[in-house]
Amino acid sequence: MSLDLLADVAASPSADLAQRWADRTAAVSGLSGPVATIDVDALRYNAPDLVVRSGGVPIRVASKSIRVRQIVDATLALPGYAGILAFTLPEALWLAADHDDIVLGYPTVDRAALAQLVGDADACRRITLMVDDPAQLDLIDAVARPGSRPEVRVAIDADASWRSPVLGHVGVRRSPLHDAAQVARFAHTIADRDGFRLVGLMMYEAQIAGQPDDTGPEAPIIRWMQRRSAAELVDRRAAIVSAVRQSAELEFVNGGGTGSLESTAADESVTETTAGSGLLAGHLFDRYRAFDPAPAAAFGLEVVRKPLDDIATVLGGGWIASGPPLASRQPLPVWPIGLSMLPREGAGEVQTPLQGASARGLRVGDRVWFRHAKSGELAERVDRYHLVRGAEVVGESRTYRGEGKSFL
Repeated sequence: MSLDLLADVAASPSADLAQRWADRTAAVSGLSGPVATIDVDALRYNAPDLVVRSGGVPIRVASKSIRVRQIVDATLALPGYAGILAFTLPEALWLAADHDDIVLGYPTVDRAALAQLVGDADACRRITLMVDDPAQLDLIDAVARPGSRPEVRVAIDADASWRSPVLGHVGVRRSPLHDAAQVARFAHTIADRDGFRLVGLMMYEAQIAGQPDDTGPEAPIIRWMQRRSAAELVDRRAAIVSAVRQSAELEFVNGGGTGSLESTAADESVTETTAGSGLLAGHLFDRYRAFDPAPAAAFGLEVVRKPLDDIATVLGGGWIASGPPLASRQPLPVWPIGLSMLPREGAGEVQTPLQGASARGLRVGDRVWFRHAKSGELAERVDRYHLVRGAEVVGESRTYRGEGKSFL
């Protein structure tokens, strides 16, 4: 089934959990081993919901959060989506065969890929590299000097973390460029160098987009932090954009992620947002107040042994998301209800013991359903997603791995 499967908008999937998981189990009953699935109706609900949340500001699709070309292509065919945020240059070069607006979300020092890029004028027009340090420009020049290669499009990654007077650094460690003066100097450096064209700016506010705010005793503190951080960022981003525009005409100012679409899109300095994880809706997004995505992706693992009556061990399971090694980054057993991992074992590379009252009813060969935590980690473990609607498999989509690609 082709992914004009996103052509129709679906209502939020049924809240009848028992029926939902019974249907998914029935849909894949003829398949053996670990099986990854995507509920088509959930995907059809999530894709336009992200557009609504972005408030008319175009969404750039984060490919690392999906890692399935068919889903990326289908999403980009929808109104409200434009362009790809790629995660490695080899991936961007691969995608550039079919797409003409690809921004690399992270700096690259892949000399072989850079040589391929500068040897292809069409790819140079389609791909924008991310930079935050003159040394990255030097490395590109060392691969191919200006005058011997096409002009290379670049965007500046500026730090969007919050430097709180009380809490100190809040956010992730990305760019060394934090204030308007620093970014302006670097923009001027790029403008003064032959062989480069500055076309964009990115500022990713991970402390807002990637931080759940709805559960736990720390939730009020997180919400306070996010309000203060967002207010500070509006002023600083505006100053940075104004400063950079003294050196270059910017084609785009990118910001945000699935968890911050509303606040990022409300910033008048931003011309596009980014999202990807919200399409498949890992369980991390269950703990946000502002939105409620439908759980689209899930994977089933089979029970292979019963160490105790209340423990069922499944094959596989250690498919961990990026970030600190906390429970929030582990896959979550969601059906049957009431299963939990053993504290001293967690999700294992080869086996995962699960304990709970519902484990007593599980037998060898039964299937347990999990949801992945965050974004692209599930696609790195399977070669395809089975597309399901109700109790029927209606198609499949190959992951990057299924296409023989392993970019990172």
